[in-house]
Amino acid sequence: MQICVSNIKRFVCDSLIPATGRQQVAGRGLPYFPFKLRNATVVCYLSFHPNLEVNPDAMSLFALIAALLLEQLQPLSSRKYLYGWLEAYVMFFQHHFNAGQRRHGTIAWLVAVLPLLFAVMAAYSLLDRVHPIMGWAFNVLVLYLTMGFRQFSHYFTDIQLALREDRLDEARSLLSDWRGIPSHELNAEEVARVTIEQALIASHRNVFGVIAWFVLFSALGLGGAAGALLYRLGLFLSTHWNAGFGTEEVSAQAAPESFDEGEPDGTVPGEFGAFARNAFYILEWLPVRLTAMAFAIVGNFEDTIHCWRTQASTWPDYETGILLASGAGALGVRLGMPIPQDGSLEDRAELGTDRDADTDFMQSAVGLVWRAVVLWLIMLLLLSMASLIG
Repeated sequence: MQICVSNIKRFVCDSLIPATGRQQVAGRGLPYFPFKLRNATVVCYLSFHPNLEVNPDAMSLFALIAALLLEQLQPLSSRKYLYGWLEAYVMFFQHHFNAGQRRHGTIAWLVAVLPLLFAVMAAYSLLDRVHPIMGWAFNVLVLYLTMGFRQFSHYFTDIQLALREDRLDEARSLLSDWRGIPSHELNAEEVARVTIEQALIASHRNVFGVIAWFVLFSALGLGGAAGALLYRLGLFLSTHWNAGFGTEEVSAQAAPESFDEGEPDGTVPGEFGAFARNAFYILEWLPVRLTAMAFAIVGNFEDTIHCWRTQASTWPDYETGILLASGAGALGVRLGMPIPQDGSLEDRAELGTDRDADTDFMQSAVGLVWRAVVLWLIMLLLLSMASLIG
């Protein structure tokens, strides 16, 4: 929010007013806060004009910082209930609209997404008209519900600690719970490798993708909350309407044309979820590339670009391949590679460099993600400053 010097109405030095006093400035509706300065009491207040000009880039930056801090200091303990409600919501439409045809999935997606999207946009617009701070608080609330590391970081931290203390069975069990896929055949290096992969994808799905669409909607004047909701709801629908494409946190959605080839066992995903898959592919296209570029800037730039260009296409899902290849190159670690699964060897492409994953690389992955977050916030700060100067 842009507050000009002219908005600072006055500084009142009045030794008669007690330093601990607090009262409303007449006609302004905001309290003043006196403080002692030598032998005088300085009273300062800001007057917020109803037509106060607001810088959307700055407000977006402050909303993101506030949501990240709030999520770190006070994680949402009832998030599982929120996901339970969302799952019931999306399955309601699948149950009532799924007649096995693509157009039914299209209608269901539009009916499930657009009313919520317009409702959030209307709520933000109304609150912002009442006062910019209220619109900002609404954005923070939606970001708090849709974005954050704490949605998955406990798995990563517990696995890393178990590996450091040579408790391999516990690490395997935690990874199985996180992936939703049995991981009891993996050795320590494979557990570390797969955990880093899960963390990179989850960081993007839960943080970077949300930020990208939040900022885009804010720049368009539509309210960043609607963009955050659109991305997360698009991911949720694509996952739950397409069985076998991973869990909600780390599902890897592929490009539309790749689904025509079917799965390795010869099956083809249901027509009902086709529109949801294609819609999320569009939603994911820009954010995944922005995340990869951030990894390149804050990590090993040359290795990141090399792995991105030469290895991403070898992964079954090209978008996830971009994310994993760039992350592996930025860290200087080897990801992918075949792993044992259900008594056989699951063939996976090799990504990254030639160094094996371990707990040290797991810690480096944490640093990489946080540096990328800081980079995004700095870029948004620069955009805000450029807008103010302009």
